[in-house]
Amino acid sequence: MTTSTFGDIVSRGLNWLLTGGVRVILILGAIFLGLFLLRRALTKLQNFLEGSLPDTAKVKRARTLTHVLGDMVRLIIVAVGTLMVLSELGIDLTPLLMAAGVGGIAIGFGAQNLVKDIITGFFILFENQIRVGDVVTIAGTTAFVEEVRLRTTRMRDLSGNYHIIPNGLIDKVTNWTKDFSYYVFNMGVAYREDVDKVMDFIKEIGAELQADPEFGPSIVEPLQMLGVDQFADSAVVIKFRFKTKPIMQWTIGREMNRRIKKAFDARGIEIPYPHMTVYWGIPKEGNPPPLHVVGTPTL
Repeated sequence: MTTSTFGDIVSRGLNWLLTGGVRVILILGAIFLGLFLLRRALTKLQNFLEGSLPDTAKVKRARTLTHVLGDMVRLIIVAVGTLMVLSELGIDLTPLLMAAGVGGIAIGFGAQNLVKDIITGFFILFENQIRVGDVVTIAGTTAFVEEVRLRTTRMRDLSGNYHIIPNGLIDKVTNWTKDFSYYVFNMGVAYREDVDKVMDFIKEIGAELQADPEFGPSIVEPLQMLGVDQFADSAVVIKFRFKTKPIMQWTIGREMNRRIKKAFDARGIEIPYPHMTVYWGIPKEGNPPPLHVVGTPTL
């Protein structure tokens, strides 16, 4: 290598450092500055949400959405900055972009379910469809929600079974504990009972339950008597309901059923067993066979 050639290389290098090199440094500085400002903004937003939102579940949901948006912005900043640096280094980006496009298409076809899970999970969190602590029915499973993530929803049922459901499988959500709950009763009494008196008696039991210091705070409104709902085969069905705080409807329902059973037994109100009529049929000729009934003597 001659002295003039070496001098030309040094000259071009110094020229690049004074032009392209300075731009690379500025781009890298802009990337780090953008990431720093983004981190500061996310921290301030998180502190604001923790201080302004009264519900812990809402704070957690907002925090998750904030992290997701932060990751998206962070990825955009790094990707754009990297492409700008490579361009300043004189690297032809066309083959790289083409390869990235083909690879992106391949990954997209292979990760359709993953993308679907993430997008569905984002809207579940954004629309507040499911919260930690809710009892919901999703994908044919009814259980208590323990964790809502961007890709999966994790629940535990009454038997203790732990369910992990990909959010992409959620096409319908039934939330049993959104804002408030109802426990609906279908009370069957014998046809010989006076239904008006029975309904008044049930209202008295409901008022006593609402006045109870243990169960009353969980009841939002007095018992709502809906009336005689149907004439079943062996009972007149009376329908009524209690409006309760979220997730407390089953506790109130079980206690109300216990009190109804004890009160009905004390007043002699019959909750009938199902009645069955057996028809033996009549042959075309002759008489039906006799029915032999064997009784057991009681002491």
